[in-house]
Amino acid sequence: MSPADPGGPTATAAAPAPGPARSARRALLVWLALAAAGAVLTLAASGRTWATVALGAGPAGGRAAPVPLSGGDIAPVLSPLALAALAAAVAVLATRGAWRRVVGAVIALIGLAVAASALRGVTPSSRLVALAEEHTSVTGAAAHAAVAYSWAWPVAAVAGGALLLAAGALAVARGARWPGMSDRYERPGGSTAGRAERAGREERSLWDALDQGVDPTEGGPGERDGGRG
Repeated sequence: MSPADPGGPTATAAAPAPGPARSARRALLVWLALAAAGAVLTLAASGRTWATVALGAGPAGGRAAPVPLSGGDIAPVLSPLALAALAAAVAVLATRGAWRRVVGAVIALIGLAVAASALRGVTPSSRLVALAEEHTSVTGAAAHAAVAYSWAWPVAAVAGGALLLAAGALAVARGARWPGMSDRYERPGGSTAGRAERAGREERSLWDALDQGVDPTEGGPGERDGGRG
């Protein structure tokens, strides 16, 4: 049998096309960027000023005392939720199958909670006035208080929640196609079990050749068959 014969012992199995695996890794990287962007945007927004309350600003009031309120003051859950989303994104890498879908659902719920907290935090304005009074010694000025909103950061927090919601939905719908942390140790060459099985077959073939009185170091089966013919 010729070594060039596709059916011969020297023929090697065609390696799987790297295209699907590469696409899956790229999709996972894009997803990680999406989840990280949502969490980082939420964290950044929570530390910025969302509203400034001027206490005692009015005809009957005294000197105005502007009090800036950050996203963390107005919606204290934003930072913990963003950190939880980052941890869940890492957990997606370490899980597979149903567990990965569960983690994706958790990320989606975190996104909903972020958006809802941001929207609820800026209304009503009376709540912001009460928060401002807690941060100062000025009391009884609610009737003459003025609230100035910095809408960019509440909107950014809502956008961060929307990104996390989208990331969670993607993990639920398509996460099963993405590679995990262990894949880098399994490719190329297949799984550890597959490599052990191939090594065992090669070792058995060597012993079989020795039992038949053939030196396995003297060339391939084609050469030995040709020598006998």
